[in-house]
Amino acid sequence: MRLKDKAIIVTGSTTGIGEAIARRCVAEGGRVLVHGRNQKRGEQLVASLGKAAALHIDDLADANAPQRVVAAALNAFGRIDGIVNNAAFIVRSNLETTDAALFDKVMAINVRAPLLIIRAAVAHLKESQGAVVNIGSINAYTGEARQLAYSVSKGALMTLSRNLANVLAVDHVRVNHFNVGWVITPNEYKLKMSEGLAEGWSDTPDSDSVPTGKMTQPEEIAAHVVFWLSDESRPISGSVIELEQYPVIGRIPLKEGN
Repeated sequence: MRLKDKAIIVTGSTTGIGEAIARRCVAEGGRVLVHGRNQKRGEQLVASLGKAAALHIDDLADANAPQRVVAAALNAFGRIDGIVNNAAFIVRSNLETTDAALFDKVMAINVRAPLLIIRAAVAHLKESQGAVVNIGSINAYTGEARQLAYSVSKGALMTLSRNLANVLAVDHVRVNHFNVGWVITPNEYKLKMSEGLAEGWSDTPDSDSVPTGKMTQPEEIAAHVVFWLSDESRPISGSVIELEQYPVIGRIPLKEGN
């Protein structure tokens, strides 16, 4: 029970990676504030998790939402031991389509909200000597041409993680960061279908992108998150970890036979 009695906020946890993290936190003895925008999905998840979970529905594009998220966790559990900033606005955009409004919305959800959630919770994290895990993306390093605003936001989130890890280390609050690669979630499956891939596309992924032949599952990411929330990962802070099936930086796929 790595998280016994620890109270954890998991943003964007009514589906996908966030849902898997919430479920694993409860399985490891934690209590979880489930956050999202879909009331029905949130209620179904919390019902399945029982008394160890509470629900807060809010839109992180609202600058006041982070304060409400933290207040909801304190109201439910009376303490905060960990935060997983998982919620993200994943949107296709390039230089031509990224206008000021789109850019501001992406940054508000993907960068400003994590910053303000930590800011609102920092006194409680200091009291519990808690941990933060920020869920980023390998797009932070350059990103796809069609994910310009998203990639920029994930680069900013990575810097936020490192900056706060440095600042909060003296208070025994740890901040670590995952740059997550390609993970199969319900939303990712539907997105790729909408972009022309065939039904069942994720069963036979391209070996260049998925060397093991099986796409990374949300539950596999959740297992990593639990370790970094737990006391087992002390005293490490400020780590940026790539969760992908191959080396992200400097990778040169084999070209023999091409």
